Amino acid sequence: MRVVIVEDHALLREGIVALLREHDVEVVAQAEDPEGLLRVVRGHRPDLAIVDVRLPPTFTDEGLRAAIAAREIHPPLAVLVLSQYVEPVYTAELLSSGGTGGIGYMLKERVGDVRAFMDAVHRVHAGGTALDREVVAELVRGRDESDDCGLDRLTPREREVLGLMAEGRTNAAIAETLVVTGGAVEKHVTNIFQKLGLPVSQGDHRRVLAVLAYLQASG
Repeated sequence: MRVVIVEDHALLREGIVALLREHDVEVVAQAEDPEGLLRVVRGHRPDLAIVDVRLPPTFTDEGLRAAIAAREIHPPLAVLVLSQYVEPVYTAELLSSGGTGGIGYMLKERVGDVRAFMDAVHRVHAGGTALDREVVAELVRGRDESDDCGLDRLTPREREVLGLMAEGRTNAAIAETLVVTGGAVEKHVTNIFQKLGLPVSQGDHRRVLAVLAYLQASG
């Protein structure tokens, strides 16, 4: 795995570099602004870019815009975006952007949870989806407040499964987390798709995108 890191705070950037290298991940380049990301993507054609949402000069959404542009330059690029705050709109834009690589969105505070962070890195690199649980919760709350939600038909357990699905977890991982059988998880997943009016898909990445597309819809 060849990774580039784009973060304007030098201390955090160096910390991520050290963490990745400790886990035998090759960091091929670093940058601190949007132009730097596009430059290193053109030059190195990395597998994964870890990008801060807020970069110079305005510290709003430059990182997100640069990540989307980088995927246009290099479609297989996987992107793991780091953010200080829960901003679901950025998740929606990432999911709807072009490119074929995996997508992740995590709060910066999760970087300290080494196991969770490295799991997200590997999941996104493999073409999957890794979304922070707080982002997922915000998306679900947003849909709960709409008129034509569908989520109100889910049982509490189905909501738990939906949240874990949206984080990018496989059925086996969900079963382990909830301490239930794989068959029970499969039944819950089927019920979720039926209640939300979504076609059942065998691909974990596709099913997460489908569920999130529903959750993000304006109604």
